[in-house]
Amino acid sequence: MSEYTVKLPDVGEGVAEAEIVEWHVAVGDTVDEDDAIVDVMSDKATIELPSPVAGVVRWLAGDVGDVIAVGASLFQIEVDPGAPAGSTSVTTPVVADGVPDDAALSPPSGLTPVIAEPPETAAAGSRAPSKGSRPTAAPAVRARARDMGVDLGALEGTGPDGRVTHGDLDALLRSTARAAPARPATPAGDDTVEDVKVTGLRRNIAERMQASKRRIPHFTYVEEVDVTEVERLRRELNETRSELQPKLSLLPFLMRAVVLGVREHPGMNARFLDEDGIVRRHTAVHLGIAVQTDRGLMVPVVKHAGALDVWASAGEVARLSAAARTAKISLDELTGSTITITSLGALGGIVSTPVINAPEVAIVGVNKIVDRPVYVGDTLVRRQIMNLSSSFDHRVIDGADAAAFVQTVRRVLETPALLFAAVP
Repeated sequence: MSEYTVKLPDVGEGVAEAEIVEWHVAVGDTVDEDDAIVDVMSDKATIELPSPVAGVVRWLAGDVGDVIAVGASLFQIEVDPGAPAGSTSVTTPVVADGVPDDAALSPPSGLTPVIAEPPETAAAGSRAPSKGSRPTAAPAVRARARDMGVDLGALEGTGPDGRVTHGDLDALLRSTARAAPARPATPAGDDTVEDVKVTGLRRNIAERMQASKRRIPHFTYVEEVDVTEVERLRRELNETRSELQPKLSLLPFLMRAVVLGVREHPGMNARFLDEDGIVRRHTAVHLGIAVQTDRGLMVPVVKHAGALDVWASAGEVARLSAAARTAKISLDELTGSTITITSLGALGGIVSTPVINAPEVAIVGVNKIVDRPVYVGDTLVRRQIMNLSSSFDHRVIDGADAAAFVQTVRRVLETPALLFAAVP
């Protein structure tokens, strides 16, 4: 019998610690090699750590929301706990990187192991399985069963070798729903309060937004843009695109307009290192594109956006957005932006006050497109109008310069031919 103690790896860029954002297993779960054990998050990205071996989870270091230092132990797996004496199991405790560790047989000092709930404190209606009758199930199935309050020992698995599957849990839910009596209506004046711990990406976002608003005096400038012509161009390009080309939204055109805007106003494409008193202006435009995911707001970066046409911009945004939403995005793809675009799409509202993605000095916010009656000369016509709500770091950008930048972006969008001008 042996134990593997897995430690938090170095996640790069000088990161010294990471937050536990989700445990996929509980103490006592049986896991296979490469099964997901825990998700940890640095201030840049979320990383899923798998089990290096097959065995039984013996302890977990910390709860969701706890911060663990790089090199600290995260969890311990007992390998082949039922192996008979004289088996070929390795008896020397090792850590994930293969280095012997005599302390691996017990939780490291300073960490509180998460102990499995004893039978006498189990939830009402649950039944602890008898010794030797532990059902076989994947960690994800065990986690779901715990959330449902279901004792896996009471189920007869339909998977290979009696393994309990998600289908077995679905069948249990259907049978329970048919047998359950109608639930009474919620009484008037219900004073139920739910406490939701702010952890993981949500806490990271909160801390970054707080720091940005506390340190940066925001100046927000709103201008309406007539996007009738660029929308007509977008529709025509989509109708004639090849099967290999992505479908165009307005975003790639706005990206191109921002690239052209910062060519005339280079002060917007910068990062303010306020502690050093340095504004670092960039020649290359690395566009941050705010993306909403199930875990919260992320900002993938389109590197060298000035070298991309609208088709290439659309393809890169689609690739990065998909990677962000499936937690497969790399650390490099989340860092290095020089100016950010944020949009709520159809929910964009009339106006917004976007928060600057520090240490950048400008962020361009997109509001929804609406049809409005507009005078063109003496004629009242229907036009498609969209507001741009942009915020700037007033410490280093004057209001007049900010307004001039937005007016350049507006002019380019209202004259689509300019979108295809060369950018050095």
